[in-house]
Amino acid sequence: MSETRAIVQVLKKALRAANVTYVDVATALGLSESSVKRLFSEQDFSLKRLDQVCQLMNMEISDLMRQLDQSKQQIEQLTFDQEQLLVSDIKLLVVAICALNHWCFDEIILRYNIEKTELIQCLAGLDKLRLIELLPNNKIQLLISSHFNWIKNGPIQRFFESQVQTDFLDSSFSGKGELRVFATGMLSRESNNILTKRMERLAQEFRQFHNEDSGLPLEERFGSSMVLAIRPWELAAFESLRRAEDLRVF
Repeated sequence: MSETRAIVQVLKKALRAANVTYVDVATALGLSESSVKRLFSEQDFSLKRLDQVCQLMNMEISDLMRQLDQSKQQIEQLTFDQEQLLVSDIKLLVVAICALNHWCFDEIILRYNIEKTELIQCLAGLDKLRLIELLPNNKIQLLISSHFNWIKNGPIQRFFESQVQTDFLDSSFSGKGELRVFATGMLSRESNNILTKRMERLAQEFRQFHNEDSGLPLEERFGSSMVLAIRPWELAAFESLRRAEDLRVF
């Protein structure tokens, strides 16, 4: 990640923590809200504007730089054994996912059949894994970077993929907030590569919305999942009819 992008990410996090909105920033800078959003998306901040935004949160630029240094120490991935530990204990996994989704202690207790002592034990376990820091009064502070990912084909991904096959896809996708798109055709390697990169950008946008919405009350946020997939593929029944000389490698 470039230094400028990292600074903007830390700035966004600081704004959410201070409950300062883009509208507040726009007022302070004498700009429209759309112009402020463009500043953040294009990461085009002058030193003067950066200082103005920091002052809005009663911060100095030096405070922002300290937060940047701290963010560089955040983890981007667990080890295989750590992921395996989460998968082996469903309550620990549930608490981990809640923490990653910025739930507080009381919200977890309210919505899940987990006793307070159990929850404290789970949070202590996540603290030991360095996913979170368990603060006084059971406050939860995430210690992961904005680019945190599960291990590719690791225990967590395999666990959720099994749920995708048996539960997530068992739907007509006709309800509110649901959409399933299936397209099939013949693409060149170049077109496939273009679509793959666009899917990666869409996944990054999903993570960005997740971070931006974390400051909203839990009642205004909903567990959402998105599956994006593309690969050279045809039905096994079709492939079985292909001549041996026509079995091509992408």
